[in-house]
Amino acid sequence: AQRLDVAPTSWLPRQQITEPSTPTKSFWPYLEEFFGMVGCKNNSFRMRCKLCAPKYHELMAFKNSPSNLKKHIEVKRYTQLTSADLERRSSAEGSLAPPSKQTKLWETRRVSQASVDKVVLEFVVQGLHPPHIVQQQGFIDLLQHLQPNTNVMTRNTLVNKVTKASVEMKTKLKAALSEIEFIATTTDCWTAHRRSFIGVTAHWFNPQTMQRSCAALACKQLKGSHTFSALAGALNDIHTEFNVREKIVRTTTDNGSNFLKAFRVYGQMDEKNDNPASVGEGDGEEDDGGQNDDYDEEEESVEGVEFVDAGALLDKDDYLEYQLPKHHRCACHLLNLVSTVDASKAEVNPLYKRVSRSTFAKCSSLWTKSSRSITASEVIEEHCKLQLIRPVATRWNSFFSAVERIVRITREQGEGALAAVCSELDTPKFTPVELGFLAEYVKTMSPVARALDVLQGETSVQMGWLVPTITLLKTKLQHLHSASRFCEPLIAALLSGLEKRFGEMLVVLSRYQHFGTGTGTKMYFDTFDTFG
Repeated sequence: AQRLDVAPTSWLPRQQITEPSTPTKSFWPYLEEFFGMVGCKNNSFRMRCKLCAPKYHELMAFKNSPSNLKKHIEVKRYTQLTSADLERRSSAEGSLAPPSKQTKLWETRRVSQASVDKVVLEFVVQGLHPPHIVQQQGFIDLLQHLQPNTNVMTRNTLVNKVTKASVEMKTKLKAALSEIEFIATTTDCWTAHRRSFIGVTAHWFNPQTMQRSCAALACKQLKGSHTFSALAGALNDIHTEFNVREKIVRTTTDNGSNFLKAFRVYGQMDEKNDNPASVGEGDGEEDDGGQNDDYDEEEESVEGVEFVDAGALLDKDDYLEYQLPKHHRCACHLLNLVSTVDASKAEVNPLYKRVSRSTFAKCSSLWTKSSRSITASEVIEEHCKLQLIRPVATRWNSFFSAVERIVRITREQGEGALAAVCSELDTPKFTPVELGFLAEYVKTMSPVARALDVLQGETSVQMGWLVPTITLLKTKLQHLHSASRFCEPLIAALLSGLEKRFGEMLVVLSRYQHFGTGTGTKMYFDTFDTFG
């Protein structure tokens, strides 16, 4: 047996002292290499720490709990032995202490069937998984491996639970919206998989915390053509379902003609919008030149009754069938139109038209080759160390990113890399003038792209960011105009488009002389100073 060092024991009565010559059974065999027993009294032991040598350090420990010894090692930062090591050694050598009541990490925690069903439901809803995923053998094996004593719900059960959860969520949303006084909404319609859909979101400020909150009111199929009356009817039904029609201050949409007409016809009166009541005024009325005036007066004088043509009233559309809130055009969509529709007007300049069309035609040829051929993609990767980006027709930012990638390849790998790609893919090569035009185009449109990125933010963008963003964008373009070699017509077209589409919003800037010197505005302009 290992010999234990014994210190003077005058602090204990002699009859309670364990003599050194007497073999002593240690309650913690796995601690003998770290602590030596000095003495015992009742159920307490006096231990000497061997790790603290040559310093003499004694500790007290209770018979059924060596936690004091473990804490001493942890406090002294003996990294060679942690509390986890002590527990592992204790379980391996068989400690005489009673088992701990705490749950061990290796023990399997049993959960109820209801909690498993709840987690599966959240998994399907948040991941937008199809209901039949619960019937896949791999999913069933995974769940039963984690919880062998639980069952996997069927597809029909999952569908019923999703429907029930949807109803409960809608009820809670209605209750939350009933306490809100002012709400703003956004809406859009689109086509996917040969079906049409309409989506509506609501946005408001929490009156207690003043934090912005949002929720999706609807995302449902829209049958038939996307006419202005069909959109107005769908929006009216959604607003009525959630009882928010009178609380909506504005509804933001894109600049589609169907949305514009729907709000022009059925929207509320606004000083910036046409009066819906005047739309269609006089429709169905005919002027007979006063031929029947005498007859009408005679009939009214004789009978005292006014005769009205009921058929004409039924046929007359007074545009009161639906009631829509005030309309607001999406600033991001407006800026997207400036970048595409208004920018195309720069081609009235013959020199710009010839250079731009020739350059972008060669870019388009490269994009088409890289997207249709694996061999072409490998060639581009070999020479350019990067892949090309193919633009998407509905997103102008993607076109800018695609052109920017070509300019980056030219800058990093040299013009020879791009020429080698064009040679191997049998596409027209870029001339030095065209490469210079691409570089200047990217420099010109970069502020526009940055402004779009700012306004398209999800959480950190408010209405107060719009005017500073557009104002700084105009300033950046005006500075580029004087130094431009190829893109002067483009800059002029962009400035004209910004004035046409955002002119009324920018008038606010001239009404407040302190706007340009305020601290808040300075912060905005410092933030957007990264445009160039």
